[in-house]
Formats: sequence, C-alpha cells, structure tokens
Amino acid sequence: MIATACDTALILTIDVSNSVDPAEYKVQSDGLADALRDPEVIEAMVQNQAAIAVVQWSGFDRQEVTIPWTRITNAADVAILSQQARMMPRAFVLSDTAPAEAIHFSLRMFAQVPDCKRKIIDVSGDGTPNSGTNVRDARRSAERQGVTINGIAIESMGVAITNFFRGAVITRDGFVVTARTHREYAETLRRKIIRELSRVVG
Repeated sequence: MIATACDTALILTIDVSNSVDPAEYKVQSDGLADALRDPEVIEAMVQNQAAIAVVQWSGFDRQEVTIPWTRITNAADVAILSQQARMMPRAFVLSDTAPAEAIHFSLRMFAQVPDCKRKIIDVSGDGTPNSGTNVRDARRSAERQGVTINGIAIESMGVAITNFFRGAVITRDGFVVTARTHREYAETLRRKIIRELSRVVG
C-alpha cells in the first residue's frame, strides 16, 4: 500500500499559565485525550496522514514540547496519541501568559515536518498577555511563513478572550472558537480539529 503524503501538520498548544488551576489543567488534558478518541477526528487524521504535536506554554521562556511530532497513519496511532495526552504531566506552574512566544516556538517546529502541505498552530488560552513580545508581530511571522493560526478561547464570562484572539492571534485565514468554560474544551476542540482537517478532505 502506497502511503499518502502528509496534508496537515497541526500543533496543539495548551495554556498552562497561572490562570489555569490544577483542575482546569486536568480538564484540558482529558479533553484533548477525549477529542482524539472521537471517530470523526480519527477518520480525518488518518485520511490526512496528519502530523500532530502538543506544546504546553505559559510565560516568556516557558514552552515545552509535551508530545513530539507523531505521524498518523492509522487509528492505532491516534489511540496512542490520546493515551499520551491523558497522561502528560503539567509542564509549568505559577507562570505568566506569553502567547507570542508560544507562537514563535511553534513556528520553529515546522522545520521538522517539511513534507506536510498545510501547517496549523492551535492556540488555546483563557487570558490575555501579561508577558512576552507583541502577539501581532508573531502572527505576522506566521503569515509570512504560510502558517495558519487558529484559536480556542476559554471564557469564564463575556467574550473578552474571544475578541482578543480574533483581533491579535489568529491569522487572516484562521478562525477562533469559544469554550464558555474549561469543561467545554473537549467538544470545542473536537469540532475544531474536524473543521481544520475537513478543509482538505471535505
């Protein structure tokens, strides 16, 4: 059987700054694991022969690859990825919020998957920056490199974070979705991944 070329390289970034308490972190990691068990997500990833990586981020110098690039060739690959997501320890605690550095860090990772046609960074977060460099400059760097940035805004009240993501984080070809609470994260992420990959396979 001839392997299908990689259509999409997707980096899932998780905000673990000080605004995320231990219970909320657990909801996010379990939510990611649950989203990766969804049949539609599995089908989309396998059809795309996607490459997936997970990054945790918080302050200026706080970015870590939690799950390195994983090539998805079959459903078993996604099952392993889901299990890794559920077990991953929190990378940082008591740290600031620097989404620009998370974007710059993620952009450098795409050098490891040069064969993938589309490159996407998912930025999740529940707060605005209080550290780091200019987020709009990071977004412009992504656009110059042909990388799409999409967002998951986790709102506790109102739409302030969603508006920030829309105005400063996502690229011109990107989109933002809103989870009203951390507990909506799994379903929001599930719908988001399907939407991202269906642009190729749909």
